Amino acid sequence: MKTLLIGLGNPILTDDGVGILVGREVKRQLSSVEFLEASLAGISLLEDIAGYDRVVIIDSIKTGKGALGEMYKLRLEDLGKVAAPSFAHGVGLRTAIELGKRLGYIIPESLEIYAIEVKDNTTFHEGCTPEIETRIPELAQRIVKNLRLEGIEN
Repeated sequence: MKTLLIGLGNPILTDDGVGILVGREVKRQLSSVEFLEASLAGISLLEDIAGYDRVVIIDSIKTGKGALGEMYKLRLEDLGKVAAPSFAHGVGLRTAIELGKRLGYIIPESLEIYAIEVKDNTTFHEGCTPEIETRIPELAQRIVKNLRLEGIEN
């Protein structure tokens, strides 16, 4: 199964870069997956994901309800309904995937998202807050374990 791992985020917006940092660690442990660092989701990812059987996205999330460093495993359906594209606000991931299908892109059969609850995703600073930084190895290990259980080999 051809798998693409995408670390999403902005590494100069404090915890927003956690998806990239965790993704790098996952890739270090699982050489069989291809890895992409990206700062934008949505329609910009259509070309990148085309042709893969499986895509795993790691990103930050700030709900204000979960514990810092808590990780949620989401499916595309969990991202809300498909919305009409907005040139001012861009296109969300779920809308982009549906649009890609309609345009004939070869969309992966499996798309899963690991979202990590963060503290600060707006302050300009390279590196995560200490609360998130210390969790990176553990979060990566949990994703590696899940992927191995689901058949991804080293």
